[in-house]
Amino acid sequence: MQEGIAGKIAKAFVQSKLTILLMIAFLLIGGYSTLLIPREEEPQIQVPIADIFVGYPGAAPEEVESRVSEPLEKMISNIKGVEYVYSTSMKGQSMLIVQFYVGEDVERSMVKLYDELMKNMDRMPQGVTIPMIKTRSIDDVPALSLTLWSDKESDYSLRQLSEVVTNEIKKVPDVADVNIIGGRGRQVRVLLDKDKLAEYHLDFAGIARQIPGGNAQAEAGSLLKQDTAFLVNAGDFLKDAGEIANLVVGVNKQQPIYLRQVARVIDGPATPSQYVFFGYGKSDTLQNTFHSLYPAVTLAVAKRKGADAMHLSEEIVRKTDYLKKQLIPSDVKMTVTRNYGETASEKVSELLFHLFIAIVAVTAFVMLAMGWRGVWWFSCRYR
Repeated sequence: MQEGIAGKIAKAFVQSKLTILLMIAFLLIGGYSTLLIPREEEPQIQVPIADIFVGYPGAAPEEVESRVSEPLEKMISNIKGVEYVYSTSMKGQSMLIVQFYVGEDVERSMVKLYDELMKNMDRMPQGVTIPMIKTRSIDDVPALSLTLWSDKESDYSLRQLSEVVTNEIKKVPDVADVNIIGGRGRQVRVLLDKDKLAEYHLDFAGIARQIPGGNAQAEAGSLLKQDTAFLVNAGDFLKDAGEIANLVVGVNKQQPIYLRQVARVIDGPATPSQYVFFGYGKSDTLQNTFHSLYPAVTLAVAKRKGADAMHLSEEIVRKTDYLKKQLIPSDVKMTVTRNYGETASEKVSELLFHLFIAIVAVTAFVMLAMGWRGVWWFSCRYR
């Protein structure tokens, strides 16, 4: 029976004394390669996805759907490579989710989407805003979530602390973005007194224009003196409630009217828009110590494309351990509530373990196929 090319190659490897060395070399190269491959929870597949936000101020949801959402759906569906289009119509706004087929080039897909929208904007009703396109990718999913919580501090103070911690985390390489969830941010509120406004003959619209006008800074030119030029800046940005209260909002009988005379300026927490609480379940041993729900703020950390989620998570955790000693007060706790790097490492380790078992089994089979006599002769010759 005549042997083919595959048979000759197989026979050469079975009879060769270098087969074992090649298998060991390939095994070592493969093991070293596993250390270089990034470990991630989500697969790195190219699926171009984009969210499109289009405003239609004053329109009801039904009108937004019929005049904005449906025409945009038909328009976008004509783009080559689009798999599906979903839309959500709400009061004064429409949001569309566009997904292309797997494997489509991301940049080309976004260019085609933008071109199709821009060339058909003349078909939209009057008053529609320019579409805002936000691309989405698998790397937007947070790889690590850190939760700051306390049984003594308020969510307002936790929010202020989280912004400082966020700036430190962003210094870690391969961190793409840090999103703060929960807590009340800082807000300066101006509560106008309608009786005082009527007394000084002022109105809401006029004061609403005065406040942004006072929060501005511009270059006013330069002064030349001998061989020196001095740059002159006019105005300054408002820094606190005191400066806002001292803004001049009008004139009455040649006397300036300050904002504090017609309004109450409050510098403090903003109106809450979202709530985050932290607590332990009944099965946790710490539930006896912390038996309630406490205000919290979560930091969702997203990584850059191709970064190793496991190494990034470990580096951020080390960074936060250092911040606990230098920056974070002792009455504020920090808990890792999501760690995709840890779970990815467990799954990859399990996969490598099964691959190792398979390699050992294949190696044993090849050794049996070569015959123990040839292996013994090879080991004696090169001992």
